[in-house]
Amino acid sequence: MAHIPDGVLSSPILITGAVATAGLLAVAIRRLDYDRIPQAAVLSAAFFVASLVSIPVGPSSVHLILNGLMGLILGWAAVPAIFVALIMQAVFFGYGGLLVLGVNTLNIALPALLCAALIGPVLRRSSGRATLFWGGLGGALGVLLTALMVSFSLGLSSSEFLPAARLVLATYAPLIIGEAAVTGFALGFILRVAPELITVRE
Repeated sequence: MAHIPDGVLSSPILITGAVATAGLLAVAIRRLDYDRIPQAAVLSAAFFVASLVSIPVGPSSVHLILNGLMGLILGWAAVPAIFVALIMQAVFFGYGGLLVLGVNTLNIALPALLCAALIGPVLRRSSGRATLFWGGLGGALGVLLTALMVSFSLGLSSSEFLPAARLVLATYAPLIIGEAAVTGFALGFILRVAPELITVRE
């Protein structure tokens, strides 16, 4: 979904996305816990592989994102992890593009941070089935917010993309369920066996 290719978005949207992503990266690197780098590398690789399996939808694509999971585990470290994965996909596989890298990163990384901020404090106090629920909600929220941001990026660039923007939202509705299940069960398992890996528990 976030792999909007080069040549689609307008210059103001590209510039706004690049500036916003640069700001997020600056803050994320300043706040980076170097002990989190191994976890960031693993989740960056998981994101890289999961989003390679995609279905084209207009000028965008539909695929697993895992940004809710990344945000809840990594916190601010999710931003450079997503950025690096998107660079590699653009360079080696032609997914997205370098000019649109800022927008694509923003559309995935900002929802990850919002999931960490909104769901993280509740997840920290949860256990059992509550962990599955709040983790699943984080996964669903990450997908929903990314879908909305991609749709806004397309719609604000050109009115010609409004049908494609609506199609992106429609096709990602079923994926929300899948992302919720994956994130909920993954966090439930991690909180049982290695709770120290979850940033929100610190």
